[in-house]
Amino acid sequence: MRTFMILCFQNPPPLFNEVSATIIQAEKVTSLRNEVQIKHEEKYREALVTIKDDLKLIEGPDIKENLQDQIRHWFIECRNLTGTFPDYPHVEEGGSAIIFSNKTPQQVTEDILASQEEEEKNKKNKKKAKKPKKPKEDQEKKSTREKSKEEDEGWKMSPSVFLPTMEEGNNVYKDMWRNRDESWNFPQDHDPELIKQEKRKELESEIRIQVDELMRQELKNLKLAVNREKEQPVKAGKKKGGKKRKKGKKGKKGKKDKDLTADRTIESLYKELVEEGLLIRALNVNLSDYIGEYSYLGTTLRRVSIEPMPSLLDVRQLIALYGILPLGSATVHENAPLVKSLLLAGPSGVGKKMLVHAICTETGANLFDLSAANIAGKYPGKDGLQMMLHMVFKVARQLQPSVVWIGDTEKTFYKKVPSAERMMEPKRLKKQLPKILRLLKPDDRILIVGTTQRPFDAELQSFCKVYQKIILVPRPDYASRFVLWKQIIQRNGGIITNALNISCLAKVTDGFTQGHIVQVVKGVLTDRRIHRQNYKPLVAAEFMAALTRMSPVYQEEEESFKDWYAKTPMGKKRALALTGGITEKGKGEKKEKKGKKEKTKK
Repeated sequence: MRTFMILCFQNPPPLFNEVSATIIQAEKVTSLRNEVQIKHEEKYREALVTIKDDLKLIEGPDIKENLQDQIRHWFIECRNLTGTFPDYPHVEEGGSAIIFSNKTPQQVTEDILASQEEEEKNKKNKKKAKKPKKPKEDQEKKSTREKSKEEDEGWKMSPSVFLPTMEEGNNVYKDMWRNRDESWNFPQDHDPELIKQEKRKELESEIRIQVDELMRQELKNLKLAVNREKEQPVKAGKKKGGKKRKKGKKGKKGKKDKDLTADRTIESLYKELVEEGLLIRALNVNLSDYIGEYSYLGTTLRRVSIEPMPSLLDVRQLIALYGILPLGSATVHENAPLVKSLLLAGPSGVGKKMLVHAICTETGANLFDLSAANIAGKYPGKDGLQMMLHMVFKVARQLQPSVVWIGDTEKTFYKKVPSAERMMEPKRLKKQLPKILRLLKPDDRILIVGTTQRPFDAELQSFCKVYQKIILVPRPDYASRFVLWKQIIQRNGGIITNALNISCLAKVTDGFTQGHIVQVVKGVLTDRRIHRQNYKPLVAAEFMAALTRMSPVYQEEEESFKDWYAKTPMGKKRALALTGGITEKGKGEKKEKKGKKEKTKK
C-alpha cells in the first residue's frame, strides 16, 4: 500500500535525503587514494634528485670518455676522407649532438662527403647563365589554369595542429605502456629504471657541453700542429662589421619600442588604471552559467537553403574555442590559429557582457574597459590617448592573460556621430585599434573583445578590419527558453511542480531574451513568495503579468542582424561555402563572356 502511495502521489520514499553507506565508503576511498598519491609524488620527486646524483658519480666518467673517443674518431675519419680537419659545430647549433644524433661513424662520413658534393654543384650552378624569361602570354595561361584549379577544388579544411601531438602520445603509449609488465609494482610506486633512462639523457647533455669545450680546443691544437693553419685576420674584420650592423638594428628597435613609462613600476601603473576605472574587476560568472540548448532543426533548415541563427550552445562553444582555451593555455595559444580580436553582436539582454566576464573568470584574466563611455574625458588629447593605451597594454602584457573589452563598439566606428554624443568623442580609438593589433605579438595572450547591439550604425570596412571573428548572439529559441525557465527558477529558490507549465512559458516568451527571463523570475520570486510555495505553488500566470511590461526582440530586428552579417567578409565566405562556390564560378563565366565579346568587337 505504501509503495502505491509513493507511486501515485510522488511522495519521496523514507530515508531519501540521507546519504547512503556506499557513498560514504566511496568518499573514504577517494581520500585515502589522494593521500597515497601525495606520498608517491613526494617519493618520486626525491628519487629524481638522488638517482641523478648516483648516475653522475657512477656513470659520469664513462660517458665523458665515450664522448671524447667518439669525437676524436670523427676528427680522424674526416681528415682521412677530405684531407682537412672539420669545423666544430657552434654552441647555438647544438654542438657535437647534431653530428652524432642516432648515427654511426660510417653514416657521419657519408654525410660529410654528400655535403661537399652539394657545395660543388651549387658553385657550378651559380656560374651558369640564367634561363630566359617566359613570355607574358604563357604566364597569363598559367594563371588562368591555376584559378580554374582553385575553383574546382573549392574549400578544403586545413590540417589540425593538435592531431600530431595526439598521435605522438598514442605512439608513446603503444611503445612504452601497452605491453609493460606491472605485476611487480602493485602499490604503483615510481619505476627507478624509467627515471634512469630520462636522467641519463639529461646527464649526457650536461657532460656533452663540457666535452665540446675541451674538444674545440683540442681541434684547434690539431689544426695548428698538423695542417699549420692559422686564424685569418679577415674573420676578425667580418665580426667587427657584424657588430656594427647589430648596433644599427638595436638603434632602430629602440625607436619602435619606446617606453613612455620606463621610470614607473607595474604596481603604480596598475593602481592608476584601477583608480581611473580602466581596469575593472570581472564578475564571478562561469561559462556553464550561460544556459542554452542546441538547435536540432538547424540541419533540416539548411537542406531547404535557409540559414538558421546559431544556438546558444553554439555561441558557448565558440567562446570556449576562440576565447577561453587560447587565453587559459599557453600551449593551445601557440598551436591554435591566432585570434587577436573578437566581436559579439546581438540585441540587448542576450548575455554579451556575461560572456566577456565568463572569459575572464574561466582564464583568470584581467579585464580592461576601453568603452567609449568609459574613456570619455580621461587622458585628453593625442598624447594623453597614446599614454593611456601604452599603460593599458603594458600592464596587459606583464599580467597576461588579459581581456580588453570595448562595450558598444559601434560608437568607435560611427558612420555619423550623433550630436548628443559629440562631446564624448566616441571615435578616439578608431585609428589606434588597427595599430594596436599589429603590435600584438603571437606570444601575447591578449584578446580584444567588442560587444555591440547596433552593428549596422558602424562603418563596415573599418569595423571588419579590426575584428577577426564575429559571433552573432541570438535570442533564445524554444528549446533554450524551456531550459532557461526551468534552471533560473530553481536557482532563485523556486520549486517546480505540476501546477507550473514550463512549456507554456517557453512558447509564450518567444522573442524575449535571457535578460528578460532573469528579470521576471527575480521580480516574482521575492522572499515572501519563496516561503509561501509549500501552501501556494508557482503558476505560469504570475510570470505572465511581469512579461507584459517588457518589449521583446522582434523577428525584423533579428533579420537585420543576419543581413548585416551577410555583408561582412566572414558572412560572404560562409555563404560561398554553403553554396559550394557556385556564385564565384558564375562571376568568372560572366567575365570570360565579356572578354570574348570585346575581342569580337575589336
